[in-house]
Amino acid sequence: MRDELLQKILVALQSEGIDIERVKSKLIIAMDGYEITSRCTEVAVVDEDDTEKYIRLFLMNKRVAGRTENTLHTYRQTLDMFFRECRKSPLEVTADDIKMFLAIKEVRDNASKNYLKDLQRPIGSFYTWMHKEEHIARNPMYKVENINVPKVKRKAFSEQDIEKMRMAIGDNLRVMCMFELLLSTWCRASEICQIKISEISEDRGRVTIHGKGQKDRICYINERAKIYLNKYLAERKDNNPYLFTNCTTGIGQVKEFYEKVHKAKVKQKDWWKVPDLVADSHIDKSCLETQVRKLGKEAGVEKVHPHRFRRTGATFALRRGMPIEQVSKLLGHESIQTTQIYLDISENELEQSHKKYV
Repeated sequence: MRDELLQKILVALQSEGIDIERVKSKLIIAMDGYEITSRCTEVAVVDEDDTEKYIRLFLMNKRVAGRTENTLHTYRQTLDMFFRECRKSPLEVTADDIKMFLAIKEVRDNASKNYLKDLQRPIGSFYTWMHKEEHIARNPMYKVENINVPKVKRKAFSEQDIEKMRMAIGDNLRVMCMFELLLSTWCRASEICQIKISEISEDRGRVTIHGKGQKDRICYINERAKIYLNKYLAERKDNNPYLFTNCTTGIGQVKEFYEKVHKAKVKQKDWWKVPDLVADSHIDKSCLETQVRKLGKEAGVEKVHPHRFRRTGATFALRRGMPIEQVSKLLGHESIQTTQIYLDISENELEQSHKKYV
């Protein structure tokens, strides 16, 4: 068993480009003081009702605590995935099971550190709750190291990037309205999707946003965004309460979509002007992200996604003299430390500020 384990370790090291002859003797010495046996790999019989019961109670607790439906959905998806692959009762899971799950995701599925951290968070929350409610004696997460995500300097759009995208939008009024609102309000993608027309002030200068943790805030709409917002709303003939709506026809109903657009004598991009094509729901986050990525590709601007508009707005405001406390409040952050992560301040700007103030 010792030799079998040693060979597996050496093969893994070799695949990473490590000279195994150089470390083989050291591994043999390091393993000398241990008795090595194989772990039982027989699949235990898991009571699915038991697993579902604890997940359901956990989600109920989080709902009462005020977590949003999006957060609860993420918890559910992650926990379902974990227990489906782990195949153990929540009461029997060990730290090694959690480590193995994360390791498999990283090696087999080539998951990023960011994704692994997103998986670790709901599992950790679940077992913290299990331990607090005394369903288990010890929390297995105590022995699972936090995943460190490399901090990458994220850039804001340049003025040139913004103008390139505006030019690429052309006469697409709906996309232009989305674009200018993202740039003006600094809203998250999910927040933009859920805006209702009734939540926009009569003068179109403000909008009430339902943010993370069910916390409402006011976001402000600049003059350029107001112009396109008014034009867009003037063209709307439907009764959908949301600002940006879904289409009634899906992927398998392309023919029906073309027929209705042709009959209404509008361009395909202007489908939202046809009441019969407007669904009762709002667009989802993935739809907005796809639209924005497509815009970036057409404009020749790299790494275009909705969240980058938040960073851009905050960075531009700070450069123009807005106090960071106000920037933080407009972003909906609880702490200035979170806001600082968003800012793209160059070394040259820091140098000039140092000369001015120091």
